[in-house]
Amino acid sequence: MYPSRFRYEAPRSIAEAIALLREGGDDAKVLAGGQSLVPLMKLRFASPELIVDINNLPGLDYHREDPDGTIRIGALCRHADLERSALLKARQPVMAAAAPLIADPIVRNRGTLVGSLCHADPQGDWASVVTALGGFVVARGPGGRRTIPIADFVTGPFQNALAPDEIAVEAIIPAPKGALAGGYLKLERRVGDFATVGVAVATESSGGKVTRAGIALTGVGGSTINATAAAEALVGQPLSAESIRQAADLAAEAARPRTDHRGSAEYKRHMVRTFVVRILSRGDGGEAAAGNGGEAGAGNGSEAGAGGGTQNSAGNGTADGGAERAA
Repeated sequence: MYPSRFRYEAPRSIAEAIALLREGGDDAKVLAGGQSLVPLMKLRFASPELIVDINNLPGLDYHREDPDGTIRIGALCRHADLERSALLKARQPVMAAAAPLIADPIVRNRGTLVGSLCHADPQGDWASVVTALGGFVVARGPGGRRTIPIADFVTGPFQNALAPDEIAVEAIIPAPKGALAGGYLKLERRVGDFATVGVAVATESSGGKVTRAGIALTGVGGSTINATAAAEALVGQPLSAESIRQAADLAAEAARPRTDHRGSAEYKRHMVRTFVVRILSRGDGGEAAAGNGGEAGAGNGSEAGAGGGTQNSAGNGTADGGAERAA
């Protein structure tokens, strides 16, 4: 199927792009990676009248670290750039674990992290990772810049907090205030599939105690789930078998899975619990946290397996692109 007729514009500045979006209103869409928007258009699930292609905008293809340790990812930074990033491998283990899991090489070469956040797919990987890390999205519009916490940015399935004339120009990952550890794991039927279950965990520790934690879930609800109670159970004490078990149980309780052809709701909750335990138990970073769907008596053995990693380890991919209102 072919997309319906649309007008195409390729602005050369952010100000020009914002003006075009203001003109187009709700009938305009931003094209960055296009790995989500273009398939939707071809299926006519999306029929925008105006496409604003921001790939010619200068200075948005970066990812860098500020002097204080904050990491900034520009709207045109591709998944593949993050997958190959020495910065993430050295400084940001949770993102380094997730980057190779995004879809397949074709999608990773074009799709963008910021576009993925804007697309707000409940099965998208990056929203959980950025949520666990307490990240932000920076938007620009006619009124200037505003910084939106990721917990407020994703408002529902395929919905975000951007106004029709705003563009997401950057994602921000705050500097850790302690030793950072964690990872991202997911269960998929085959390489490149959407996540049946995905779990992102990030911890910051000082003096042998966890000072901050974040746990977020992919694919087990109508939108990304921020398992705040599970994360809070880890804070203020050393990681122990008991605190890890409590956090895993609370994360499983926070999940809202539905039984479908990928597995039962009980099975998906079991995998949430398993992944939280696995990531937190391997916080020394020595092993890659990859395994098979049959682990720990996990009911539905038909899944292809679990991919991902803790610390600087990583595994295989899911379908996650980048499109709407990403700039």
